[in-house]
Amino acid sequence: MDNLFESIKESLVFNKFALDELVCVEYTCGVVDEEVGIYTQSDYIIYVLSGKKTWRTIEDEWLMEAGQTIFVKKGAAIVRQFFDDDFCMFGFFLPDDIIREALKDVIHNVPINNQIDVHQFTATKLLPKDYINDFIRSMYPYFRDKKEPPEAILRLKLKELLINILYNCENDLLVSYLKSVTVNPEPSLTHIMETNFTFNLKLEEFAKMCHRSLSKFKRDFFNHYNTTPGKWLSNKRLEHAAGLLLNSNSNITQVAFECGFEDVSHFSRAFKDKFGMSPSSYLKA
Repeated sequence: MDNLFESIKESLVFNKFALDELVCVEYTCGVVDEEVGIYTQSDYIIYVLSGKKTWRTIEDEWLMEAGQTIFVKKGAAIVRQFFDDDFCMFGFFLPDDIIREALKDVIHNVPINNQIDVHQFTATKLLPKDYINDFIRSMYPYFRDKKEPPEAILRLKLKELLINILYNCENDLLVSYLKSVTVNPEPSLTHIMETNFTFNLKLEEFAKMCHRSLSKFKRDFFNHYNTTPGKWLSNKRLEHAAGLLLNSNSNITQVAFECGFEDVSHFSRAFKDKFGMSPSSYLKA
């Protein structure tokens, strides 16, 4: 999968400005593939200027069109391209320290209506509100003039945006997630694993999303799950595949790829080792 954050940060093509891990970009998609897998190690906000795309995670799928905004949690997604019109967007990649800095003094003042399991959160559309439109309008001059704003101004703008999201969004999952980022010194390993295990990512990429070195990732993983990441991923993917075979219209090949297996024959062998029968026999049982 492609690291969207690093591809944009390192590219000389896009109109962007960056302050360490904080990246703001005006992006025109040049992708020719209809679908592409992406991941990032930071949360990001997309405002669509033209065209449309879908973002699909393990939880849901969002169709994004001109004038719409989406908040996406660090992790992986399958992005589907439509070719009716050029897809252009403003993107804001938000490192955890920016979120903590913005929300640390206000996060405890925002009530959460229910006890929410933030493992479920992967992304959400933000309702069109004046504060979003005002923020986007305020960023246009910097992108148009290609003049990087002073760091202090950019941080203030993003702090205002994040506080407005916290107080005005109607998604308790997003509020709960923002609170977890603000109060915890590093991303929750379980949050990352439970929402990204279906994607064909390397262990190094999981570690990067968890903001850990590979060795610390493996150590923390074993301390929590009492098994290795490789064994856990294989077992989790196979259990998920069994559920999809019984409860979706996807065929065996589609299920294999949807669960992170690159090779259908390997999937079939692993499935039989775990469940004692092939995927096709499982469907008939």
